[in-house]
Amino acid sequence: VWYHKPVINEELLQSLPNLKIVASAGVGIDHLDLNLLSSYGVKVSNTPFAVSTDTADLAMALMLASSRRLVEGYQMAVSSNTEYFPADWLGDEVSGKTLGIVGMGTIGYKVAERAKGFEMKILYHNRNQRNKEEESAVGAIYCKKLDDLLQQSDFVLLSVILTPQTHKLIGKRELELMKPTATLINISRGLVVDQDALVEALHNKVIKAAALDVTYPEPLPRDHPLLQLKNFIITPHMGSATRKSRRVMMENMTDSIRAGLAGLPIPHEVL
Repeated sequence: VWYHKPVINEELLQSLPNLKIVASAGVGIDHLDLNLLSSYGVKVSNTPFAVSTDTADLAMALMLASSRRLVEGYQMAVSSNTEYFPADWLGDEVSGKTLGIVGMGTIGYKVAERAKGFEMKILYHNRNQRNKEEESAVGAIYCKKLDDLLQQSDFVLLSVILTPQTHKLIGKRELELMKPTATLINISRGLVVDQDALVEALHNKVIKAAALDVTYPEPLPRDHPLLQLKNFIITPHMGSATRKSRRVMMENMTDSIRAGLAGLPIPHEVL
């Protein structure tokens, strides 16, 4: 399954009585009904580690691009209307700021490793607290309550899988808890954020900015209000979009398929 296609529904499963395994690209499996697949005796695998390094790199790119107003700067530099660069056109620093990571899995932890190089204070909220050695290695502080992280962070990074518990995890209330100088970064799934609430928060300057690699739907309608905002940047769900990552993803998927067909333990099986 690549780009969530084909859709794995009951009609398809009934037409494929010999199906043994569905190998899905990427980490997220919110597009698959695991109970339905299991009822047909079909196993599932994903590629969680193939995407982590490059997705973490993109998270840092979004943070830097948003804070330093890179897109606006480019537009100014190439515009035919530009006669001079205004001295009071300024961005904000990243180094030394507080990064709050919501979801300290493999990707979230790799972001923390990179943020340490920027001398950032790192907070994180996760279902389970990391061990002391892992926390110490990146200088991360655990926030048991999401609200505490939101109130303290200059950048809030979303790196969670989409589940019923994380659906619209960040809504109007959560955005209002954030600093008015804070930036929201989402590299997980679009539905983790209430987009209508985000439009309102950005328009009314409840938060300073947002940088998203994911939305719902994808792509957004061309007249979507998010696309009209200057304090917003977006990329086309490209966290894993490097030649190396995509090749490793495909290799992982074929390894899982071969194992599934041979009746062997399946690498990265989703249980």
